[in-house]
Amino acid sequence: MQTDLLPYTSVFIKLLKGPLEYTEKNQWEKLLLYKKELTQFLRTLGLSLVLQEEDGYAYLKHFDSHEDEGAVSWSQKRSLNYEESLLLILLREMMGEFETGEAISRELIKKRREIKEYAELFFKENASRVRFMQEIDKLIDRVAEYGFLQLLEDHEIDDEQRFRIKKIIKSKIGSEELEDFYQQMVQFQESRQQKIEATKS
Repeated sequence: MQTDLLPYTSVFIKLLKGPLEYTEKNQWEKLLLYKKELTQFLRTLGLSLVLQEEDGYAYLKHFDSHEDEGAVSWSQKRSLNYEESLLLILLREMMGEFETGEAISRELIKKRREIKEYAELFFKENASRVRFMQEIDKLIDRVAEYGFLQLLEDHEIDDEQRFRIKKIIKSKIGSEELEDFYQQMVQFQESRQQKIEATKS
């Protein structure tokens, strides 16, 4: 006996596994075509569709269900440590600068070297610089595994690898987190300047 599948079944399965981007053309077009029907279907499962057409990504979100402690979770929640969160904030800052600048392309592409050069200004350096850079490399790889970076071009020299910073990062780091980051950076610069002046006196 053949079962007729819903026309958006494949999109639903894809979204259960993680965010969907416009780069996956067939699924993205199907999502836009059936977004109304899919939204209604998801509601019956306690899920909502977050769709950012302009930025080209979509993902599933649970309805708040504080009253139902036995509610089933469809997706896995990942807790980030401090270093991972900081790197995401820095990547989000790079995205903000890219979008407010005169970008000639839709996507933000950076070499591993460029990400490391930007990030090392905000991480506390170890006694061993080699080890310090290796730790930032591991952070970049983990963030890529989490789906916020996409390796576009491998290279025999790791620092020349090219990554696409995915716009889905904007859903993880909002304006409030960025504002907190800016305030911390101002305090950091003020503290650093005070230490410099103290050494001169």
